[in-house]
Amino acid sequence: MHTLIKPSAAIRQNYTEIANLCKETGEPVFLTKNGEGDLVVMDIAVYDQREKQLELREKLIEIEELRKAGISDIPARTASANIRSLLKEHSNV
Repeated sequence: MHTLIKPSAAIRQNYTEIANLCKETGEPVFLTKNGEGDLVVMDIAVYDQREKQLELREKLIEIEELRKAGISDIPARTASANIRSLLKEHSNV
């Protein structure tokens, strides 16, 4: 990943250039203020993709922690069949 750094004034003066840079590279642009890191700007599609990846990683970590704790799981098809069976039982009551 190549770090793209711009002064904060660049966003006011060159919004389109920075937006295009984000879209073309798929990388965030780091904005500085008085020489210090201030903001990160990135393409919204890339941001959404990263958020989805983080959510998936969190779920996988949770599943792995449950597995390590010895909590068993069942295949999705089995769970779906069990739910259908329970719904069928309750509709016949």
